[in-house]
Amino acid sequence: MSNDLIAKAAMDRRLAEIVTPVIEDLGFELVRIRLMSGKTTTLQIMADKPEGGIEVDDCAMISQAVSAVLDVEDPILDEYTLEVSSPGIDRPLTRLKDFEAFEGYEAKLETAETIDGRRRFKGELAGVEGDEVLINVTEGTIGLRFEWLSEAKLVLTDELIKEMLRQRKASGALDETKFDEIQTDESAVEEND
Repeated sequence: MSNDLIAKAAMDRRLAEIVTPVIEDLGFELVRIRLMSGKTTTLQIMADKPEGGIEVDDCAMISQAVSAVLDVEDPILDEYTLEVSSPGIDRPLTRLKDFEAFEGYEAKLETAETIDGRRRFKGELAGVEGDEVLINVTEGTIGLRFEWLSEAKLVLTDELIKEMLRQRKASGALDETKFDEIQTDESAVEEND
């Protein structure tokens, strides 16, 4: 199965091979990795706990471990900035299991090729069947093969926010007394669309 949604470009996949074991050894999962080159080069790593609820301290720990390994392997020629972030509430869906975990929530999917005259699909996730992601669109439920997808992310809805807060409370990550500190992931990562 291709991991294109986690790592798109060949360089990203090479980097994913290097950093995935490091991240997994620490007990986390790689959600997405992108090497963005503009005026400056930035390596963006999005990670999470298997059960969700990654914290700022966790990101710092991952950042240190990944930096150490990348210094040794040295795969990036330019000087770069490393950004490690949580997936945020309207998170990208990059693995088949993400589509199962967020069944019932609204998502936007994009395919690399045109399927039945369109590439963008928005609707409620309806789980997974084999290697197909099911989504309820206006015309009914359709199945898109996981490998056809080029982009997939949750849509920010009230239900999703409530569920994320519930999960954070359940994991003990949320301290009711510091309620004003909850924020989506805008601060950590700017999306380049």
